[in-house]
Amino acid sequence: MFDFLKPSAPAYQNLTPAQFAEGLRREPGALLLDVRRPDEFAGGHLPGAVNIDVTGPDFARRVAALDKTKPTYVYCRSGARSASAATQLTKAGFADVANLLGGVLDWPHALVR
Repeated sequence: MFDFLKPSAPAYQNLTPAQFAEGLRREPGALLLDVRRPDEFAGGHLPGAVNIDVTGPDFARRVAALDKTKPTYVYCRSGARSASAATQLTKAGFADVANLLGGVLDWPHALVR
């Protein structure tokens, strides 16, 4: 009766590191988006990632220039900022968005610099 009071499920998928890696492997044309600060990105990131800081004042403008039809995989340090970014991406019209649960802290593979 009061379904409107229940929080809605996110419009994006939360994936474990194994699921995230498998998705990237299966979709080589996917967009991989690191939403951490540039200094964090420089310290190590997933291979092929594009860095757009979700806390930056130009985040919305920069992601608006990206291809919204591509599968989009988003991550940060722990998964909190990327969840926020994933919400913003889906609201901006991105159709297929996946968030890395646990962020790079839980990523079992090597990072690149």
